[in-house]
Amino acid sequence: MPHLLKLPIHATPGARNTEAAGVHGGALRVRLAAPPVDGQANAALIAWAARAFGVPKASVDLLHGAGGRQKMLAVQFPDAAALAAAQALVARWMASKS
Repeated sequence: MPHLLKLPIHATPGARNTEAAGVHGGALRVRLAAPPVDGQANAALIAWAARAFGVPKASVDLLHGAGGRQKMLAVQFPDAAALAAAQALVARWMASKS
C-alpha cells in the first residue's frame, strides 16, 4: 500500500528565504527564494519538500500547477509512521500565522 501525501501549495516565488508560511486559500503557503523563471521555483519547491519531509527528491512529484502559484505536490513515504509524522508537520505549518 502506498504511503502518499497530496499537498496543495500556494507558492510565493522571489522571497528572501524558502519556508512554509501558513495557509492561503486552503493550501499550504510556501515562500520560495528562487525566481519564477525556467522552472527554478518548481525545482526549489521540490528540493524544499524533500528536505522538510526527509525523503529523496525522487519521492516528490509536482502533479499540477507548474506554471502558476497554485500547485499540487505528491510526496511518497516509506511507511505509515513517516506519513503520519509528515501530516502532523503540515498541520503545524498550516496553523502558523506567518
